Amino acid sequence: MRTTVKKGKNKLNHDRWGYFFIAPFFIIYITFALIPLLSTFYNSFFENYRVGLTQVGPNFVGLANYAEILTESDVPRYAVNTVVMWLLGFVPQIVISLLLALWFSSSNLKLRGLPFFKTVMYMPNLIMAAAFSMLFFTLFSDAGPMNSILLNAGLVDEPVRFLTMKGTTRGLIASMNFLMWYGNTTILLMAGIMGIDESLLEAARIDGANSIQTFVRIIFPLLLPILVFVMITSLIGGIQMFDVPQILTKGDGLPNRTTLTLIMYLNKHLFSRNFGLAGAVSTLIFLLTAALSLIVYSMTMKNYYGEESSKGKK
Repeated sequence: MRTTVKKGKNKLNHDRWGYFFIAPFFIIYITFALIPLLSTFYNSFFENYRVGLTQVGPNFVGLANYAEILTESDVPRYAVNTVVMWLLGFVPQIVISLLLALWFSSSNLKLRGLPFFKTVMYMPNLIMAAAFSMLFFTLFSDAGPMNSILLNAGLVDEPVRFLTMKGTTRGLIASMNFLMWYGNTTILLMAGIMGIDESLLEAARIDGANSIQTFVRIIFPLLLPILVFVMITSLIGGIQMFDVPQILTKGDGLPNRTTLTLIMYLNKHLFSRNFGLAGAVSTLIFLLTAALSLIVYSMTMKNYYGEESSKGKK
């Protein structure tokens, strides 16, 4: 009887130590994430801004801030800008990263110098977005190196104003996002492919499956959770796109606000200290991100879990 009580006390002590070790996460999360999130949602129902030296509010206005954003502003247009520039960078990123991951993780090719190539691919991710943006701004300015090359080669008669055209400006922003993140995506996909049991691939080769059939029937279904993770995290990062277009277009979303993103629009309200509208914009961005992430997850993982359950029944 005494032994049982003693074991129970020791177990209770271990449980307390577990709470002690996980407490820092909850403290940091509540302090720096949950409380600001709830505060932002609370402030979105108030009129609170400054005109010169005069402070207006905070006055409770209910859903007026949300109505103003959805009816009297260009938020839908900025949402389209954000999604378009994210897709322009993400689609080639996922395709090229998947090809590189298959290439580097192939046991048949036996490539040399893989650590070197992995390092080179990941290096752009270590460069600050501000430095990347300034580099591209210099390269593609009216008197920049790219125009000098085009003029000397006789391809153009006058400098191309890359940053005054919607297509080229969006393309530059998408290219920078691609260069910064394709290495990280490649490494994630490589980790997923290397986690696949080699015996499955070997069995497919013995059965006469070619490379495309092996990828479609074995690699892709088993890699789907990693692909969904990459897609959702990239989507969240794309909706939060700010630093690259902010610096490249000097915060104005040039030309004609075709590169102005949701976070850049939010930053303008924060800069003008219009906290009510800024809170409403932040809440809408949060809801948009959650909805799109849920849609992507449900559409892509529905078949995956269906296949897993059917295998379990068998």
